[in-house]
Amino acid sequence: MATGSKDVRIAVIGAGFMGRQHIEFIRGSARAELVAVVDPRAAAREGLGCATFGETGPMLESVTPDAVVVANPNAAHVDTAEECIEMGVAVLLEKPVAGSYTSALRLVDAVEQHRARLLVGHHRRHHPAVAPARAAIRAGELGSIVAVSGLWAARKDDAYFTDTPWHSESGAGVTLMNVVHDLDLLRHLCGEPVEVQAMSSSRARGLEVEDTVSLSLRFESGALGSFRAFDAGASPWGWDQATEETSAFPFIPDTDAYRIVGTRGALSLPDLATFTYRATVSPDWHSPLSRTYLPSGRGNSFEAQLDHFIDVVLGAAEPLVSAADAARTLALLEAIELSASTGATVDLAGFRASRAASVER
Repeated sequence: MATGSKDVRIAVIGAGFMGRQHIEFIRGSARAELVAVVDPRAAAREGLGCATFGETGPMLESVTPDAVVVANPNAAHVDTAEECIEMGVAVLLEKPVAGSYTSALRLVDAVEQHRARLLVGHHRRHHPAVAPARAAIRAGELGSIVAVSGLWAARKDDAYFTDTPWHSESGAGVTLMNVVHDLDLLRHLCGEPVEVQAMSSSRARGLEVEDTVSLSLRFESGALGSFRAFDAGASPWGWDQATEETSAFPFIPDTDAYRIVGTRGALSLPDLATFTYRATVSPDWHSPLSRTYLPSGRGNSFEAQLDHFIDVVLGAAEPLVSAADAARTLALLEAIELSASTGATVDLAGFRASRAASVER
């Protein structure tokens, strides 16, 4: 562990967009010290003010960090995370947890075998609006959940694709790159989906990856859900625009990302507006509605995630998002891809079982 005033010594693996964000949050933390950055690109390692390496192995041997943030390309996530946990290093692994559900299962086994400390970076779970929303749903304040809807829509700039060529390749569309966050958060709030039906399109950009997706979900509770996402259109709607998570997106405070409807009330996020009937006896659609707001703290999801990760490293907390938990989100993404390509409704339990049976664990 750190020997100075900081609690843990952290290295960042991958100095792309997400890696750079993690670097800045670590530098701004009173509890963490940035001790190294790994990236195979020499230009990406310039001007970082700490030890830099082209490969992970030499960094682990030379620097011996307490923890690492793995933010390299998706396909390398599992191999890199395994290399680190085999050295006894705690890992914050960026989403998606793996390049495929089957490889995610391999990581789940590795975490169990080594009793590793691994947190997956579904950072929205750490947003201050999420805990009170989940608590209200779990406490039955909305009654039985009957419907869930969500929307993420924005226009990505051309450089997003030209500067990072793999963003145009299969597996890097709006579903995996953006909707992954929304689906993970809807799982966290509303429980497990059991069926999914999807349609996707790449018409707007004409690239190999999809730019538009429309989803229908059935949850284990019986609730039905819908979610739509577009990355080629002008829009004020979506989590990124409705929060002040990053200055890269304009903040539009009077919008929301999700709407959750129950038999007794409704809730929108991230503003935490709740709507309930004023009438206490036999309320129905003719009854006036009252709008109140659930209490919420303040803070940034990434900063809260880093603070939680430090607690995980120190053994003071269990990971809010485990490898096994994140693997289920990844299975949902793959089921969406299958449904979009075949037009069929996919049973998620059967889908996960068939994928798990296809590999030796």
